[in-house]
Amino acid sequence: MGYLRLLLLPFSAIYGAAVWLRNCFYDWGWLKQTAFDIPVIVVGNLAVGGTGKSPMTEYLIRLLAPEYPVATLSRGYGRATRGFREVQLTDTAAESGDEPLQFKRKFPEITVAVCEDRVTGVRRLQALGHRVILLDDAFQHRALKPGLAILLFDYNHMRAPKWLLPAGNYRDWFSARRRADILIVTKTPDTATAENKATIRKQLTVTPGEIPLWFAGIDYGNLLPASPAADGTALLDADTSVLLVTGIANPEPLRRHLAVRVGEVVHLRYADHHPYSSSDMQRIKNRYAAIPNSRKIIITTEKDSQRLFVPPHAAVLDGLPVYVLPIRFTLEQQEAHAFQQRVLQYCADTLRQP
Repeated sequence: MGYLRLLLLPFSAIYGAAVWLRNCFYDWGWLKQTAFDIPVIVVGNLAVGGTGKSPMTEYLIRLLAPEYPVATLSRGYGRATRGFREVQLTDTAAESGDEPLQFKRKFPEITVAVCEDRVTGVRRLQALGHRVILLDDAFQHRALKPGLAILLFDYNHMRAPKWLLPAGNYRDWFSARRRADILIVTKTPDTATAENKATIRKQLTVTPGEIPLWFAGIDYGNLLPASPAADGTALLDADTSVLLVTGIANPEPLRRHLAVRVGEVVHLRYADHHPYSSSDMQRIKNRYAAIPNSRKIIITTEKDSQRLFVPPHAAVLDGLPVYVLPIRFTLEQQEAHAFQQRVLQYCADTLRQP
């Protein structure tokens, strides 16, 4: 951690005191929490971005949508609208946020909504008849009391200091993990040993056996054409050059995934939720043209694709082969069964109550 961050520690102390006091007010009942009589599942993290909340939410959609009328609720970060809004397939990221729009386009049969006030949002969805509601990134939204809280940690960052903002990357105290019902360490590499996992398990364990903890990985799917010039025949091999365009919190796992499969990766990295402009499109076009290899493609993420292909500036990319590389949340068979049973049992028990 750089010296500049050390200079920010006094501000982290002030921020930490405010977070601690706020949590105490909720824990003591001085600030109101609202619970619901239907399954309300929160997916969250303590650090800022990049732990895999969206893939986790999509995993839960695939698990629960065949059984229940499922809806997702997000804040809709980066949108220009306010209040409760049902996301439509014709929306833009500016209207609904990139991640909710991604959910809607991948799962058009479910209701996807955005609302800054999660309690209001859940009430609106419950009134529409939804029986299971998934909240993406709402662990710190203490006004809502979830029935099941799933807290994610990035395997690659477990050794980093657990300092609060702005000196560190944590927006809540590490001890807040005690509020979770399930802990999951995401982006666990295949090379992780039993000893590595035992060290992390010891670090995260509150009371042995009290909160289940599982290790999950990520799996990249096949390239999906995202532009008319992407004909679906692109290969990821040593003869291919890739211009990787990302506006996500932690693109490094994706960059590493591509780096061992292709001959060259040129990375254009933007901030998380970056609103792409015409000048950004021109920069992408110029960087692509500067790659000398004739076998070259552009790869971006599912989330970025919601913000890249927005008229009128998307026209700058006309004629360029742009592909999306989808990502999935994975669990080993035994752990997947245990996790799925935990979630399904919670939903069944909650809906069975009078």
